[in-house]
Amino acid sequence: YPSGNLAIIITQATDQMICIVQEDELKTPRIRALFQSDGRSTCYYPTGDEWINMSVQGGQYLDQAGNRVRRWMWPNLSAGPQVPLSPIFISLNRHVGVRILAQDKIFVSFLAMGRQAKFNMGTQVQVSTGSQLPPPARLGEDELLLLAFRVRILQLFDRMRGCLNFPSSEQWNKMQPPMYLMTQAVKILELCMAADISDELRSSIKAIVNA
Repeated sequence: YPSGNLAIIITQATDQMICIVQEDELKTPRIRALFQSDGRSTCYYPTGDEWINMSVQGGQYLDQAGNRVRRWMWPNLSAGPQVPLSPIFISLNRHVGVRILAQDKIFVSFLAMGRQAKFNMGTQVQVSTGSQLPPPARLGEDELLLLAFRVRILQLFDRMRGCLNFPSSEQWNKMQPPMYLMTQAVKILELCMAADISDELRSSIKAIVNA
């Protein structure tokens, strides 16, 4: 960002690429969007609530109250009635926008100081005639641990900030973390329940985000 804060992170986790869009914040930046090369993507409102959620089957658009506004299926990936996609454009903030035109045309655009960078985060799933769509991919153990530790680190940063703001008070240690961190912790626990992992690892992740 023009402020010097990191806007977009592209990294590799196990066998896929991940793109993370962060808010323009110096401390504990909120995640505004997460795109994965296996076809799963999520965009978030500034409050941390889901805005757009996509998978290899299709996607849905939610309002800030959590109500589904739109739903669609990617062409040729479903044997049943198909709901086509009308182009979607949202602004995550004044610098970053997301345009969804097709499964293989999902663009993240960054505009600042008269210059623009554009990333295509779309993917194309090849399905042969008569075959069935594979079940949705789930996060692996390493990815779940990575997400859990990220939330834990952000929680610690928030406590450190409270300590610096109130150095002579013990109340900062009793303060609840920001709502968006609590929301992310709940989402990670939901992913753990759906993932094929051991009870021991599930308990460890729960302990990390609830520490």
